[in-house]
Amino acid sequence: MSRFKEKENSGTPAVSTASLPDIIFMLLFFFMVTTVMREVDLKVKITLPEASEVEKLEDKALVDYIYIGPPTMEALGTEPLIQLNDQFAKLEDIDPWVKANNERRQEAEVPRITRSLKVDKDTYMKIVTDVKQELRKSNALKINYSTGRGR
Repeated sequence: MSRFKEKENSGTPAVSTASLPDIIFMLLFFFMVTTVMREVDLKVKITLPEASEVEKLEDKALVDYIYIGPPTMEALGTEPLIQLNDQFAKLEDIDPWVKANNERRQEAEVPRITRSLKVDKDTYMKIVTDVKQELRKSNALKINYSTGRGR
């Protein structure tokens, strides 16, 4: 009669990688869903002033932001500049910007659009007043000041 050989213990079995693609796609899907894309690259330094009585805006999709502050690039100086979307602007650029933002929305949403001013706390009020006057000329009368939460 023949003898059967006993199997020698060859170590631990190989790790199964069959479920690895499922795990990778699950992580990819998770990060795609939870990641928020930044809409605007800030080219001005903004340190928001603090306020004690603040309210959150209801519908952020109906908010257009205007940034005012000193530029982040030292070559542009230290005077406060206006930033609309991703570029610097002059006061006369505000009216076309308001009209373009109104046109890209539905007509029923236009009266509910809020223009939010994010202004550096060390900026003088002259430039803020000039921006408000330009917004008034454009019939953009719903204005908000963005602040940080204080005490």
